[in-house]
Amino acid sequence: MKLHKIQPGSAWGDVRYFFGKLREPHQLLFLALSIAIAAVTLWAFYVESYAEQEYRRDIVYVQQWRLDRTDAEIIAQQKIDGIEQTRRIGEQKRLEEEKRQSFKKIDDKLKAWGL
Repeated sequence: MKLHKIQPGSAWGDVRYFFGKLREPHQLLFLALSIAIAAVTLWAFYVESYAEQEYRRDIVYVQQWRLDRTDAEIIAQQKIDGIEQTRRIGEQKRLEEEKRQSFKKIDDKLKAWGL
C-alpha cells in the first residue's frame, strides 16, 4: 500500500475541480450547510473553552502559643477548638448533602426521560 502525502496544491486542485464542474443547486446548498456546521462547531468550542477562574483568597492564620502553658490550658483550648471543628465538619457535611440531593434530583429527571 502506497501512502500519499497531502499537499496544499493538490487540495486546492480538488477544490477548483469541484467548482469547475457545473453543480446542481442542492449540491451547493449542502456544501454551504456543511461549511456552516463545521464553522458553528469550531466557534462553539472556542466560546466554551474560556472559563474565568474563580478568585478565592486562601489565607492560613497560625496561632502562636506560649511555651510555658500548662496542661490544663492546653486541654481547655483543645475543647474550644474541638467544638469549632465539629461545627465546621457538620457544615461541610450539610453542604455535601445538599449538593448530593441536587444531583440526585437531576439524575431522577434523566431516568424519568429514559436517559
